[in-house]
Amino acid sequence: MNQHIASSAKIGANTVLGVNVVILDDVRIGENCLIGHNVVIHAGCEIGNNVRVDDNTIIGKAPLSSPRSIFKLPEGLKPTVIGDGCQIGANVVIYMQCKIGPRNLIADLATLRENVVIGELNIIGRGVSIENFVTIGSRNKFETNCYITAYSQIDDYCFVAPCVATSNDNYMARDPERFKHFKGVTLERGARIGVNATILPGKVLAEDACVAGGAVVSRDVPTGMVVLGSPAKPLREVPEEQLLKNNLDKS
Repeated sequence: MNQHIASSAKIGANTVLGVNVVILDDVRIGENCLIGHNVVIHAGCEIGNNVRVDDNTIIGKAPLSSPRSIFKLPEGLKPTVIGDGCQIGANVVIYMQCKIGPRNLIADLATLRENVVIGELNIIGRGVSIENFVTIGSRNKFETNCYITAYSQIDDYCFVAPCVATSNDNYMARDPERFKHFKGVTLERGARIGVNATILPGKVLAEDACVAGGAVVSRDVPTGMVVLGSPAKPLREVPEEQLLKNNLDKS
C-alpha cells in the first residue's frame, strides 16, 4: 500500500489507514481510528481514540502569510490536538495549534485556522470557516457555510444558521487606527443567529439573544431579546418556551 508513515509516529491498535496516507514525525494516533485516503497529518499532531478522518483531509497545516498581511505569523505554533470520538469529514483543513475536544463533528470542506480552541459535542457544518484566535465552548451548532471571524468568543449551546457572516474590522482595511480596534463577535450562552444575518465587529449577543434571518447587527443584543431588520432593532422577548433553560434536554 502506498503510504508514508514516519518511524517516530505511534499508531494505536485497530486503527485503519487508507491509501496514500502521509503521517509525519511524532504523530500520535489512538486506538480504533479510521483514517481515510490521501489524509496528511503533520508532525507532532495528536489524535485520540475512536476518531474518524475522511479522505483528503489535512491536520496540523502551517499557516501562510502575505507580505501585505497586517499580522505576521506567530512563532512556535504547537501541533494540533484532536480529542476522542471526533468525526472529521472529507477535504477538511485544520491548522496548527488547534485544540479540539471530544466528540465533535466537523463536516466536509470545513476550515479551522490556527489558535482555535473548541470544547465538546459541537456540530461544525459543511463549508464552515472558523478563523484564528477563536474560542468555542460546547454543544454549539454552526450550520453550512457560516463564517466565524478571528478574535471571536462563542460560549455554550449557541446556534449559527447557514451563511451567517461575522466581522472584526470596522475600518474595512483602511486607516491605521483600525489596528487598535480589531475585535470579533461574542455569543454568550444560548445565543442564536438566523440564516444570512450579519454581525458587525465587536458586537455582543447576550445570553438567549436571538437574531432574525437577514438582520444586520450593529449594536449589542440584550439578554433574551429578538432583534430583526437592517440595522437590527428589538422586536420582542424570546418566548418562554424557547429559552435555553427550558430546552437543555433537547439541545
